[in-house]
Amino acid sequence: MRSLMILVVSGTLFASLVATAGLQRATPAVDFERDVKPILQKSCLKCHGAAQQQGGLRLDSADFALKLLPSGRRAIVSHDATHSELIKRISDPKDDQRMPPAYSGLGRLTPAEINVLKAWIDAGPSFGKSVAVASDAGTHWSLKPLRRPALPVKTANPIDAFIVHALAKKGLTFSPVADRKTLLRRVTYDLTGLPPTSGELKNFVSDTKPGAYERVVDRLLASPRYGERWARHWLDTIHFADSHGFEHDIGRDNAWPFRDYVIESFNQDKHWDRFIREQLAADYFFPDEPSLTPALGFLGAGTFDLSAYTTAPKNFELLDKDDMVTQTMTAFDSVTANCARCHAHKFDPIPQADYYALQAVFGGITKGDITYDASKSAAAERARLTAAIAAANKMDKSILLAPETKLAVDRWTETLRNRRPWVPAKVEKFASAEGSTLTENADGSISSGGKRPETDSYTTTLVSTTKLVTGLRLDVLASKDLPMGGPGRNDNGNLHLSEIDVSCVDSAGVAKPIKIAKATADFNQEGWGVERAIDGDKKTAWGIYPQVGKPHNALFAFADPVKVDAASRIVVTLRQLHGGGHLIGRYRLSLTDADPKDLTALPLPVEEALAVPTERRTPDQQLTIAAHVVREEANTALAKLPAQQKVFAAAKTADVLTVGPITIAQPPVMYRLERGDLSQPKEVVEPGALTALATLEPRFKLPDAKNEATRRAALAEWIASPKNVLTWRSIVNRVWHYHFGRGICDTPSDLGKMGGKPSHPELIDWLAVWFRDDAKGSLKALHRLIVTSATYKQCSAIQPHAAKIDGDNRLLWRQNRLRLDADSYRDFVRAASGKLDLTMGGPAIKNFTMKPGPQLTPALNYSEYDWKSPGANRRSIYRNVWRGIADPFMDALDFPDLGLLAPVRGNSVSSLQALSLFNNPFVLYFSGELASMLVKEKSPPEAQVDAAVNAVWLRNPSPAERKSFVEYAAKHGLPALCRVLFNSDEFFFVD
Repeated sequence: MRSLMILVVSGTLFASLVATAGLQRATPAVDFERDVKPILQKSCLKCHGAAQQQGGLRLDSADFALKLLPSGRRAIVSHDATHSELIKRISDPKDDQRMPPAYSGLGRLTPAEINVLKAWIDAGPSFGKSVAVASDAGTHWSLKPLRRPALPVKTANPIDAFIVHALAKKGLTFSPVADRKTLLRRVTYDLTGLPPTSGELKNFVSDTKPGAYERVVDRLLASPRYGERWARHWLDTIHFADSHGFEHDIGRDNAWPFRDYVIESFNQDKHWDRFIREQLAADYFFPDEPSLTPALGFLGAGTFDLSAYTTAPKNFELLDKDDMVTQTMTAFDSVTANCARCHAHKFDPIPQADYYALQAVFGGITKGDITYDASKSAAAERARLTAAIAAANKMDKSILLAPETKLAVDRWTETLRNRRPWVPAKVEKFASAEGSTLTENADGSISSGGKRPETDSYTTTLVSTTKLVTGLRLDVLASKDLPMGGPGRNDNGNLHLSEIDVSCVDSAGVAKPIKIAKATADFNQEGWGVERAIDGDKKTAWGIYPQVGKPHNALFAFADPVKVDAASRIVVTLRQLHGGGHLIGRYRLSLTDADPKDLTALPLPVEEALAVPTERRTPDQQLTIAAHVVREEANTALAKLPAQQKVFAAAKTADVLTVGPITIAQPPVMYRLERGDLSQPKEVVEPGALTALATLEPRFKLPDAKNEATRRAALAEWIASPKNVLTWRSIVNRVWHYHFGRGICDTPSDLGKMGGKPSHPELIDWLAVWFRDDAKGSLKALHRLIVTSATYKQCSAIQPHAAKIDGDNRLLWRQNRLRLDADSYRDFVRAASGKLDLTMGGPAIKNFTMKPGPQLTPALNYSEYDWKSPGANRRSIYRNVWRGIADPFMDALDFPDLGLLAPVRGNSVSSLQALSLFNNPFVLYFSGELASMLVKEKSPPEAQVDAAVNAVWLRNPSPAERKSFVEYAAKHGLPALCRVLFNSDEFFFVD
């Protein structure tokens, strides 16, 4: 057996590997559901890809798993882990033999996890409930048609009707309403991620008029802080971060516009169906709104394996598109379609063809930086000018011979008559640095002959005939004495001008460098433009291939005019450092005092056409001149437009860092891959979605299948359709999750058979229909409905009798007590210390120092960061999140690993958290800032302590607390007391 795969779908080993094959069912020392299943889930977050099961063993079927292998062994030998091939293969000391293989993406098991599997087998492996392949597509609750259930009882808020009814069945009732301080802190945290101010608390407590709480809710929903809070939830869900991840974890300096787009969308209360369409295909649906381009950052939010992109592009394409499929379908529809990559989904009705239909949707895009105009008018003007340039390049007579073009040509040719001429400069002396033989010709040009060194620099001293010099002209001239007629000395007639240096030497012999502002040439070799001769990089150069055997010229406009006198000299050095003998064979230098704006080189065909009298020019020469004028005017106008912005996103054309611009001409043909193996393509699969939803067409009828945007648009329409029952159930459940710490279905990104069962199925359906039809997709309306319900406003205190009946509070007889998440903890600390900076938008703030790493991935140091730096006090939503190098402080507080989707954040409680909250530089700094503020404002120690407790806990300390805190501050200092308060349960938890 050459390879062995643990085949897991949706993170669960097929439990049908059971007693029918004769495994003993002794009482297990290890529980399958509790102990074994999580290990298998961890190692199978994604399917195994193209790995071959060459030994014929699959652990998703008892018939396969328990058969005698060709080697004579069995994968599982009951009560004997030592002789079980499964254990041998997952613990093989040879890395290239150990399973799952490294290339599978499953992740290796730890020694502790392997020991659990050994104990499970040694005890006589017992399995969890048997799970059959799903074939009843219409019976699972999440796929059933959406209908609005009748309210079971009459309540002021329809949500409460379902909760009250479910509680009554168990003999339970609501807990009392939370006190006003608790309620205000809870709803302010939920809707804005910030604490209320003491003034807001005072106003709410003293507001006895009806509707006081509802007015607070409306104020919070109207606050720009709302968008910042809920954008963070969405960014978690789609694993958005500011770096690639993987081995070459390069930063994404232009990822932030998508983050700002999400914040703005939530603050605008953008309807959910439009939000879907914008993120998947804003370029298709809203072509006249270029400011929406950052929405496409959704498709670029995930990881990017730069190493695989350059070394195994085909495999990369498969895995990168898999990430897009996974992200899109889990975020919007809460379905694990990616589990059908290698075989039909084992639990949900998703065949392999559906998965590859989704892959086909994204086949024509790649991730990278894309440019866009934030202004609609600028975008329209850029499009007009770009079209004019395209018409000129195509020699479109309808444009070039139009009356308005003729007027422009006449104006332009008139300006040529008034331009100051180029004057061949008097050559005083010249020299070669590497031994070329330089000779001055009768026409003032200089020829290079003799030996041909690999590199050379020609230095020429000129005497100006004018008192002002504004530019330099370099003519490289053809000659029958040069290879291929020149103008270069290389065998192919080419030349490479790496850099040109110009200086003015006064009568005392002091040389002053002359800065060149602009360089243009009559012809540029592709990738070797003349601008490279002034970029300061000796590795780049100007070239003229394949236009050899012809003269060419380059004009260099000075940044400032240079005053000269009879004793002054202009010194020009032509550095030709690229190697290979790419030297200039013959050249002439000229100077001018013309207006620098007129110093632009003309293409050789244009110069030749202009040399012919107007009345004798051929139609082609007239078109050549007209095309040049149109291009020049368009380029001049383009240069005056506001600079385009960039966003890291997914598009047909994108600039991939370290690689360059990449364009996918048209989407490739998509095949279903047997076992997900690139070497086993089967039938062609057309773009589409899921066949499980009978109310929607599973394959898209596209007007132009080669236009990849139509594919994304079709998927967006499919997801946003009112008939898509998954979409509307998914979003209301996701929002509910963040208000109660757990969704009605507690797996927000998996509503399939392996996901959780809804605690209140009628409620999730009622909310989905109401949100879709009544609220028209308004998230703010959904929030308002939830947080104004009696269910939400309950206190979080434990009721012993209720806890015995419903210990995990699935029926919601009380509100759940939640811990501040990592982002909000930092923002709460900043707010309490009076340092919170509410500036919105812009590039991500890097709360670390950065140095080059051993490869492309840099070395980050979070502990060295200076918290006095600009931007350090801004909200955590604006923090630069480096995917593969976590901030230890945020990590301790369960900030997610955004190499993976994070629909639910961890909620651990550990000693490490207490140590971090007490010792981290962030906490130390802001504890000091709070103490400094209090010392300035309050002089007696008792007043300082009262102010500290008010700032952090939003209340006065009790007499006993005040006495204890005053003594502690006297002994350890006020900053130390602030650290204690920031580390307290009352601050760290929201009731």
